[in-house]
Amino acid sequence: MRPETWQLTDDLDDFLARAGGFLRSRPAPHTVPLTVTDTLRRHGLHYYGRGAPLFGTLTAADGTVLAALTHTPPHGLCLTAVTPEQAEALAERLAGLGHRFPEVSAERDSAAAFAAAWRRRTGREATVHRRQRLYRLGELTPPAPAPEGRPRIAGAADRELLLRWFGEFAQVVGEGAGRDAGPWADARLSYGGITLWEAADGTPLAMAGATREIAGQVRVAPVYTPAALRGRGYAGAVTAEVSRAARAAGAAEVLLFTDLANPTSNALYQRLGYREVADFAVWAFGD
Repeated sequence: MRPETWQLTDDLDDFLARAGGFLRSRPAPHTVPLTVTDTLRRHGLHYYGRGAPLFGTLTAADGTVLAALTHTPPHGLCLTAVTPEQAEALAERLAGLGHRFPEVSAERDSAAAFAAAWRRRTGREATVHRRQRLYRLGELTPPAPAPEGRPRIAGAADRELLLRWFGEFAQVVGEGAGRDAGPWADARLSYGGITLWEAADGTPLAMAGATREIAGQVRVAPVYTPAALRGRGYAGAVTAEVSRAARAAGAAEVLLFTDLANPTSNALYQRLGYREVADFAVWAFGD
C-alpha cells in the first residue's frame, strides 16, 4: 500500500465519518466542503443536480486524513489543500476511473497543481476561470452613513423574487447556468438564510445570504443588487447586516469569497472589516 492513499466513495456518511474531523480542524479554508456536505445531509444527495456526488479522502499509512475532495455534479471538483505529488496521485486515480469534471476549485497553488496534473493525465486543456479571495470578518464597520432603507429577513412571499435574483446572480458570476433555483430558495427560506434590503415602501433593493453555521463558521453568499440599483450602498448595508446577525447568533468565523477581478467588491468588504485569509482559484477544463 502506498504511504498515502486516495479513498473514493459515494457514501456521504462514510465520507463524513472519515473526513469530518479533518474538515472541522480548519473551518475557514474548508468552508465550502463543510457547507456542501451539510446541505447534502439535510436536503439529499441530489440537491445540486441529478448526478451522483463523489467524495474522497487522502489518508496516511496511520489513517490520518491529509486532504479531502467533494464533487457535486454538475459543479466541478472541490479540493482541500494538496501538494503537487498528492494532486498527481489524485489525477491518476480519477482519470483511470474515467471521471470527468468541468473545473476544479481549491486554494490557488493546489488548484494549479491539480489542473496541471489533470492536463497531463487526460490531455484536456486547463485555463484559469476565476481567481478568488477568501476573507474573514474582523471588526465589523457598517457603512456610515447607511443608505436609505432597512433590512428584512426574506419570507415565503419573496420566493419568486429570490428565484429571479438567483438566476440573475448566476448569470453575472457565470455559475449555475440552467440550475433549478427552487431547492436553493426553499432551503434558504427554511432557516431565514436570505436578508433583503428594502426601501421604506417595501420595495426590495438588494439581498445577501448566509449559510447555516457549521464548525463555528458561516459564509456570506450570495450578495446581489440588480444592475439598475447598484452604486447606492445597498450591497454594503445588507452584507453588514447579515454579518452582524451571524456573529450575534454565535458564529466564531464569518467568511466570504470575492472575485479578484472585481476591485469594487474587494474594497467594499475590506471597508466593512473583512480581512484576507487565502487566495483560491477555479480552473476550467476543455472538452
